[in-house]
Amino acid sequence: MADNIEKVKCLIIGSGPAGYTAAIYAARANMAPILYQGMQPGGQLTTTNEVENYPGYPDGITGPEMMIELQKQSERFGTDVRDGWVTKVDFSGPVHKVWVNETTEIHCDTVIISTGATAKYLGLPSEQKYLNLGGGVSACAVCDGFFYRNQEVVLVGAGDSAAEEAHYLSKLCKKVTMLVRRDAFRASKIMEARVRNTENIEILFNTETDEVLGDGQVVTGVRAKNKVTGEKFDIPATGFFVAIGHKPNTDIFKDYLELDETGYIIKTPGTAKTNVEGVFVSGDAADHVYRQAITAAGTGCMAALDAERYLASKEVHEENEVA
Repeated sequence: MADNIEKVKCLIIGSGPAGYTAAIYAARANMAPILYQGMQPGGQLTTTNEVENYPGYPDGITGPEMMIELQKQSERFGTDVRDGWVTKVDFSGPVHKVWVNETTEIHCDTVIISTGATAKYLGLPSEQKYLNLGGGVSACAVCDGFFYRNQEVVLVGAGDSAAEEAHYLSKLCKKVTMLVRRDAFRASKIMEARVRNTENIEILFNTETDEVLGDGQVVTGVRAKNKVTGEKFDIPATGFFVAIGHKPNTDIFKDYLELDETGYIIKTPGTAKTNVEGVFVSGDAADHVYRQAITAAGTGCMAALDAERYLASKEVHEENEVA
């Protein structure tokens, strides 16, 4: 055991809308929260160039700017925001033990997990280039589709999420070209039928992405490859959407928390409670359906309120035992 163990009332693991909102509520409830930002301070929104669908920003705001404002707001109420990431946990006993950067040991009365999820990408250099430039590569049609109104876009994916995002984009865009690597969808029959029956969605089976084309600043098209014939051809497009899934950042919790088959943390419906008392979850680490900043913030609020009530009930129980 470490000689200098830090004891805290509320530890928040991860930043982003969920973590910072949890911190705001926890700090205002005098829980003295400590928040570790993780490997991607600010979460996925730091890779989003423009946020226009979060209430309170009539002119829009960039993702990084929004995260800076949320961090300042949490710090205003006394949140201790720290660099570093959690590398190990032990939720087996009455004390929740957490290790940061493999060295610092913290004992927590409550833990709020806001580690989010990471979008899966193809890994092509050209894809990553335009993703980092904010010039036309996205893993969230609901977030970014609005910017491609009346334009032509390409979407990669074959599951229910891909079909749903393609259908969503079809309502905004002139044309949506779906690239499906195999000769069939993985999506449910009803979702497959929906995209097949949408006039401005073209589906190309046995087709994969060879390169994302651009002018050095923004996407101008996609070079695709037919896996059967080997033929390569260019598709004009201003947007390239990747819908091949997300991976929740929950690996370090798998020995203690109930996870679904994909790795999302399972919580008690209508709450932020996990299967371990005093450990709560918010944001995309438990949400594979909505994955929006506003829903993440809402669950951050829920987690902090649940943590506050847990501590209050624990204090009452301890007082009764003493009496």
